[in-house]
Amino acid sequence: MKTHFIAIGGSAMHNLAIALKDKGYQVTGSDDAIFEPSKSRLEKKGILPQEMGWFPEKITPDIDAVILGMHAHQDNPELARAKELGLKIYSYPEFLYEQSKNKTRVVIAGSHGKTTITSMILHVLNFHQKDVDFMVGAQLEGFDCMVKLTQDNDFMVLEGDEYLSSPIDLRSKFLLYQPNIALMSGIAWDHINVFKTFDDYIDQFRKFVASITAGGVLVYNEEDPEVVKVVENAENYFRKIPYKTPEYEINNGKVYLKTEMGDVPLSVFGAHNLLNMEGARHICQQLGIMDEDFYEAIMSFKGASKRLEKVEREDNGTLYKDFAHAPSKVKAAVKAFIEQFKNEKKYGFLELHTYSSLNPAFLEQYDHAMDGLDEAIVFYSEDALKIKRMEPISPEFIKEKFKNDNLRVFTNAEDLHNYWNTLDKTNGVYLMMSSGNFGGLDLAK
Repeated sequence: MKTHFIAIGGSAMHNLAIALKDKGYQVTGSDDAIFEPSKSRLEKKGILPQEMGWFPEKITPDIDAVILGMHAHQDNPELARAKELGLKIYSYPEFLYEQSKNKTRVVIAGSHGKTTITSMILHVLNFHQKDVDFMVGAQLEGFDCMVKLTQDNDFMVLEGDEYLSSPIDLRSKFLLYQPNIALMSGIAWDHINVFKTFDDYIDQFRKFVASITAGGVLVYNEEDPEVVKVVENAENYFRKIPYKTPEYEINNGKVYLKTEMGDVPLSVFGAHNLLNMEGARHICQQLGIMDEDFYEAIMSFKGASKRLEKVEREDNGTLYKDFAHAPSKVKAAVKAFIEQFKNEKKYGFLELHTYSSLNPAFLEQYDHAMDGLDEAIVFYSEDALKIKRMEPISPEFIKEKFKNDNLRVFTNAEDLHNYWNTLDKTNGVYLMMSSGNFGGLDLAK
């Protein structure tokens, strides 16, 4: 099968391209910019475009599938050529469904926790050498590629994202998967540049539940009232399995899960991670993994990439980075950090740089998000606001919306870096929350 990727360099797209190459497909692609690690990984597989840009001449009648990434625009010249030739154009999730339509599809959805839960499930399955197809949005220890597609596997585990499928398909990605087994971890308004109201956002999850195949299974977080409302109001037939935060305790900085089989020591911390773990356990039960086997495997789970991930520093200081940028994720990460390091001085840094996080109407969702930290720092770039054509935001406005008068606010990277360099990283513990890089800050030094 001959496939062509428009915007092959994306974190998700390049993994799919590699998976198809490994499956024996003929793979080509284009992009106007490709960064690491995508660049090296594509080059290693021999599918890195020779030059950057869009080349309509690459789109030929013998291509079986064109896969369109979100990074491309509606007026992309390669897309126009593909339409002109009448080629089959897939979005990323649409193509994944096509590859898994004859398998049992397990879809993990939710505003937060879906990457971690999917990673936990895959870790347990890998530990017990249970082979499945999968797609997950973060790098996981023990896996070379975060997409796997085979002819023979019976199951496919998919991280279900509610964001748009492609520039020409404005459906939420997870609406294309039609799960046989699903999980919903939580609902907290996100992507407000696309979903203008909270009800519009919730409606995506209503549609997701409605897309579960007849007689399927939904594992859901009973501690989230919005999730419970969506589940209770669903009209289609499926089996409902609720879950909640399990009992645990912290002894000498180590988290222990309280189970019928005794205390299980864990390598991760935070109540939200234990809630995620409980959801993963129920999904693994559906895949034939007994609880005893689940606990044996989960002890060695160290977390998904950039989810309370410990950074090895040259000075041995204690620093964790987290992808948290949405309010619910920030609050969960801060709460976990405070609980885990009760006797240490706690520094929390948050970078605001997504459209949602810099939207004045959305900022009030961050109220008290940084409370409980000894030092709370928020960084956003005034230059980034100009690039995004957004109105200026004052540090005073940030403090007001966070409802934290002691918040320290930086609006340019140089000032932030100067402050960072004054801190003794061996004194206290540090939580760095961003889907960016704090203006190029090296967290290992």
